[in-house]
Amino acid sequence: MKLRILIAAVALSAATAQLQAQAYAIPSAQAGPEAQPPSGQLSKGRALMKEMVQALGGDAWLNRKNWVFEGRAATFYKGQPHEGAPQFEEYYRAKPFAERVIVITHSGVFIATNHRDIAEIWTPDNGYELTYKGKKPLPEKDVQDYMRRRAHSLDAIVRDWLSKPDTIVTYEGTNMVNRRLAEQVSLITAQDDAVTMELEESTHLPLSISFKWHDPVYQDFNTDEIQYDDYHEVQGIQTPYAVTYLHNGDMTQQRFFTKIAYNQDLPDELFNPDAPLNVKTKGK
Repeated sequence: MKLRILIAAVALSAATAQLQAQAYAIPSAQAGPEAQPPSGQLSKGRALMKEMVQALGGDAWLNRKNWVFEGRAATFYKGQPHEGAPQFEEYYRAKPFAERVIVITHSGVFIATNHRDIAEIWTPDNGYELTYKGKKPLPEKDVQDYMRRRAHSLDAIVRDWLSKPDTIVTYEGTNMVNRRLAEQVSLITAQDDAVTMELEESTHLPLSISFKWHDPVYQDFNTDEIQYDDYHEVQGIQTPYAVTYLHNGDMTQQRFFTKIAYNQDLPDELFNPDAPLNVKTKGK
């Protein structure tokens, strides 16, 4: 009797192993979002990220030194837009990192003209507001929000996250983003920081990046998301002309670009918070 039970158990174990092996070959039946790839091969998640970089422009995208954006920005509170959509100019330098954002006002007594009386300068560890009175540090909350978004930006994910072999990259299946079919990829660092990316299935271009962070005041988790839309090729680089920011599902800002240029001849003074407000860019 015991011998028959032992033989039946062995047979059941073998059958279970065979069924697991068969299921492992079917993506929808795999345990977890993505099976471990054979040695020397990219996981599907990393392979999709590589295709995304190629879709963005490959070496042209990776070798961007700086870029200049012009456009308009609208802000929202609880889904309702604030009045107006001011023009802005944004100058971004990849290495060493720096960013300058100029808010353009349009006013005048007899003839309205453009004024560039306010600028923000972002350095690797702080942010400053520049006016004709000089510079002053931006509020700590604004600096924390900016640094958090920068740490989870597309550039940071490609250049920092993917360059580390201990970053886990998994394929999570397909999803719908703004009525477009997308493939979802999740990335987790060794420090348990995580982002979820949605890549358009037909083009492999990024449609959104989302991440969660712990709120030190309310002791809960917030979700921030950046959505990309209206891609156009600029100097061999696929560039979104519309970017939307969401916080816990509510839209907070939309930016629409009217002019974009890469690898411009930008002076270092443009990114120096101690330089005068009216620093001119070469070519402007």
